[in-house]
Amino acid sequence: MGNTKERVGAAGVAVAGGIFRIVLYVCVVFLIFWIGKSTYQFGYNIFNQQAMSPGEGQEVTVVIKEDTSVYDIGKTLERKGLIRDALVFWVQEKLSNYNGQLRPGTYLLSTAYTPDRIMSILAGDTEQEGNNS
Repeated sequence: MGNTKERVGAAGVAVAGGIFRIVLYVCVVFLIFWIGKSTYQFGYNIFNQQAMSPGEGQEVTVVIKEDTSVYDIGKTLERKGLIRDALVFWVQEKLSNYNGQLRPGTYLLSTAYTPDRIMSILAGDTEQEGNNS
């Protein structure tokens, strides 16, 4: 009788172990899928620059102080509704021709501007539509 209980117990452990492995594999597959989807979306957002509001847009005054990091500039632009994500803006700046060229000052920007156009204005590369101190 003890031998039968041991076999039933061993079978139960084997079944539980098999179920655990299947659940683990399913979780790993979903994790890989989620990481891939998130990575794709992040890359898409970096290279597919969109204005926050196409058309006329709304003008917003932005003040960039001396020694402000690009990420902090991105956070300011995100708070003002000019960009969607400060981290994406930071990466876009690193990959752009304006890397390290953003200047402090007061700028009049529009929600109709793409991140690249905003960077060009903050770098002083294009004619400013507003006040730059």
